[in-house]
Amino acid sequence: QVQLVESGGDSVQAGGSLRLSCQGSGHTYSRHCMGWFRQSPGNEREGVAVVDTSDGTTYYADSVKGRFTISHDNTKNTLALQMDNLKPEDTAMYYCAADFCPYRQKRLIPREYAYWGQGTQVTVSS
Repeated sequence: QVQLVESGGDSVQAGGSLRLSCQGSGHTYSRHCMGWFRQSPGNEREGVAVVDTSDGTTYYADSVKGRFTISHDNTKNTLALQMDNLKPEDTAMYYCAADFCPYRQKRLIPREYAYWGQGTQVTVSS
């Protein structure tokens, strides 16, 4: 059974940093896309960052480029998101997701992913 478990969410002040982690189990994710998505109240879920675990290619939403870094470890089935220079608008529930990689243009689209974690809350105060 595929399981994804996130951790690392917290409350921080603007300008601070957090590191989110996702532990995968029940499947080998070495030829998948794994990514981070977020959803805030009243908004649709959106793609934040995705990595193709077969070659390490990364994809980022424009809003987080230069501030967030996604990484993965195929030997441990883990995914991480280093978030620096956090802004209040980054406040959201952050979800880890995985699936076979969709077409490149769709890799940040949430509906392309079938497997999801339960989420971890990130709150950034001004």
